[in-house]
Amino acid sequence: MKFVAKTLYGLEKVLAEELISLGASDVEAVNRAVLFKGDKKLLYKVNYCVRTALSVLMPVADFRIRSKDDLYKGGSKVEWDKFLGVDDTFSIAPVVNSPHFGHTGYAGLILKDSIADYFRNKCGSRPSVDSNDPKVLINLHISNDTVTISIDSSVIPLFKRGYRQEQAVAPLNEVLAAGILMISGWNASATLTDPMCGSGTIPIEAGLIACKIPPGKFRKFFGFQRWNDYDEDMFKMVKNEADSQIGPSAVKIFGSDISGQTLVQARSNVAIAGLNDVISMEVADFKDLKTIDNQGFVFLNPPYGQRLNPEEIDQLYSMIGSTLKHNFAGTTAWLITSNKESLKNVGLKPKEKHTLFNGALECILLKYEMYQGTKKPEKS
Repeated sequence: MKFVAKTLYGLEKVLAEELISLGASDVEAVNRAVLFKGDKKLLYKVNYCVRTALSVLMPVADFRIRSKDDLYKGGSKVEWDKFLGVDDTFSIAPVVNSPHFGHTGYAGLILKDSIADYFRNKCGSRPSVDSNDPKVLINLHISNDTVTISIDSSVIPLFKRGYRQEQAVAPLNEVLAAGILMISGWNASATLTDPMCGSGTIPIEAGLIACKIPPGKFRKFFGFQRWNDYDEDMFKMVKNEADSQIGPSAVKIFGSDISGQTLVQARSNVAIAGLNDVISMEVADFKDLKTIDNQGFVFLNPPYGQRLNPEEIDQLYSMIGSTLKHNFAGTTAWLITSNKESLKNVGLKPKEKHTLFNGALECILLKYEMYQGTKKPEKS
């Protein structure tokens, strides 16, 4: 079967590598998604184990249109009774960028009508629409003249792991945090420090990786569990196989924040994730910290400046650069921000740059190698 795993911009490559490691075939990275093939067991495994996907879709129709009427015709050709019964409920999530439709909602209504008429013509009655808790969530994607209709096997986005009960202001998306860790090359053998940890997302995602805890372990529901062909025994097998890999880790992970209230929230999330033995938390100002491992990794997600005045944010970024230089020699530091202007105040030359998105914000992820002493430039 063909599937589509959606992700954030910039994480396509790491998601493709994850899918290959899980057993996917014909893996192809595209914009904000990865196409792949596999069986039902792999679909369950990807939902339960993948760290950098937002959702996993199963396409049921692909066609081209010249008018809105073609969308109705194409939708009517899908054998909807394979997925729905007349007593079931469904909802449509449209993503439309096409000159044929003035607004996204209109395309969704056309597809809804084609599904309703399909059942009326075949059964004499039709399933109902339930936008809040449908049995089946249908994804409608239209780009210019190309239409793809899919069934969403995740429904609740996969970044909603289930461990975060408390969150700080502007928390980092869990999928983005996992993606940053994978891009960095951190492999759970080096000490990890997040000195501006907020609600603890980066340390927790690192702890899950270190202990080989599947990110879906804390979730109570996946969309495919409501499908007509759901195999409960197979899903139990997938979970047991993945959970059997869970084990303790000797890696040291540290999280700190200048706000005591924020640390209360972070500690709560760490406890829910079962990582109290792996992650240490403390209230601290970054400028007062020093590395305990000169070969460790430092991850920083500082404020981007939306709630601070320009002078305060510039001072903060200047402090980050100074502290890294003087207190974290030998480490590898990664910093993500959308504030490219204040970034100049860090005063360090990045080794790598990656473009990522945190929600709607275009961000830059930078790698700094904090050499001990002075690194003399090599002669060309």
